[in-house]
Amino acid sequence: MLEPKKLKYRKSHRFRGRVTGTAKNGTRLTFGSVGLKAIETGEISARQIEAARKAMTHFIKRGGKIWIRVFPHKPVTQKAAEVPMGSGKGNIEKYVADIKAGTIIFEMDGMSEELSKEALRLASHKLPIKCKSISNY
Repeated sequence: MLEPKKLKYRKSHRFRGRVTGTAKNGTRLTFGSVGLKAIETGEISARQIEAARKAMTHFIKRGGKIWIRVFPHKPVTQKAAEVPMGSGKGNIEKYVADIKAGTIIFEMDGMSEELSKEALRLASHKLPIKCKSISNY
């Protein structure tokens, strides 16, 4: 599971709804020849990234190479069920990555384009945002 080793502040503000617009960086294929690009804005948790990675790795039978281009830096807190108001912020439940539209999430190389695109399609079903596969072929 992806998680930061060290943070300056353990808990942070969420800023839900403020992450809008399109990405300026990380919008082109850098490492691989086929990639999975986000079409809409949202948050992806570390568990969802891991589930998508496992789906791709299982489909390609550990062939080729996969790059994960996003990292979940932002902590998300949650209070326990039926806890009264007050008494501070809840405990950290998970870490999420803010994704803007146009960000490349995964890249692949070392196998045929059809096989790569099918693996990325399976991975996109594990993610909460709409994605499309792009290629350099």
